[in-house]
Amino acid sequence: EAMPLIGRSPAARELRLLLARLVETDLPVLISGPSGAGKKFVARALHDRGKRRHGPFVPVDVAATPRELVEGELFGHENGAFTDAASPSQGQGAGGKLEEAEGGTLFLDEIGDTPPEAQTRLLRALQQGELIAGGDRRPLGAGARIVAATRRNLRRLVRRGLFREDLFHRLNAAPARLPPLGDRVEDIPDLVHHFLDTAARDGSPRKTISAEALRLLESHSWPGNVRELENVVRRLTAPRAGGPIDAGAVRAELDEAGAGVGARREPDGPIDSFGESVKRHLGRYFAAHGEGLPPNGLYDRVIREIERPLIAMCLNATRGNQVRAAELLGINRNTLRKKIGELQIPVVRRPQ
Repeated sequence: EAMPLIGRSPAARELRLLLARLVETDLPVLISGPSGAGKKFVARALHDRGKRRHGPFVPVDVAATPRELVEGELFGHENGAFTDAASPSQGQGAGGKLEEAEGGTLFLDEIGDTPPEAQTRLLRALQQGELIAGGDRRPLGAGARIVAATRRNLRRLVRRGLFREDLFHRLNAAPARLPPLGDRVEDIPDLVHHFLDTAARDGSPRKTISAEALRLLESHSWPGNVRELENVVRRLTAPRAGGPIDAGAVRAELDEAGAGVGARREPDGPIDSFGESVKRHLGRYFAAHGEGLPPNGLYDRVIREIERPLIAMCLNATRGNQVRAAELLGINRNTLRKKIGELQIPVVRRPQ
């Protein structure tokens, strides 16, 4: 199963249902979500499970391509169309990625960075089913399914005149939203075990992970989303002393990663109040969505994300004694049991 499809969260379940409806169609798909959320893997899953799986999967990273070269990358050129592009041995010149992807899928990563002139030609190709290069019209034949992805809010770019509205509506025929990993904390254990299995298949030592180590991973903010989690797990599976991955190894890895951009590190000096810490975390969360807004249902999501680690830490502090944990929390024992079941919190009873 492809990486972003793993998990039991509502977001993962909705994504699986959406992809199941889309794999047998040729509708353009627009995948939105923050960097590192797994947009390319969703695009690959659409291709690998769809009618075009026997055709090519051709990715184009628009953001990584110089703006003046995006048109040539997508559409190719005819001899003489560009100063240094002529090929004396071929009359038709070089074909672009759109032509290369015929019969398969063209994945346009970071479509929001496409320059205006390339937007116009892409719209024309989608509308007319023709590849037009250097004034020469060539039918696209079997065509290519277009799957685009963006971390940016295209509706806002349209309002600012930076993205064509007609192209947006054509690409947005089937929208798919990937939330940040912080919105699907319940998927972290499944993702971790998937990455452990993948690392073992790639030759790293096969590792297990303790429940306490998983809880630490669940409490991390993950500004780099699924990609950051994958990188952390891969470092944890690098050759080292045997035995399971414990909380100490995870803590050391996260502390070391704290020197990097966006990782969570407690500031030096006086400890902030709990309210200030939450405010700072929410500020980072809103900033991670750039110009967009977080998905609806934020209140319940924030309460759930605070509630789960709070209960888990109380259970850990009382060595799994639910009676003592309920007293510590100041709630009824039956309420605690209900919360443990609803939030799927593992309980490990240890000797006092």
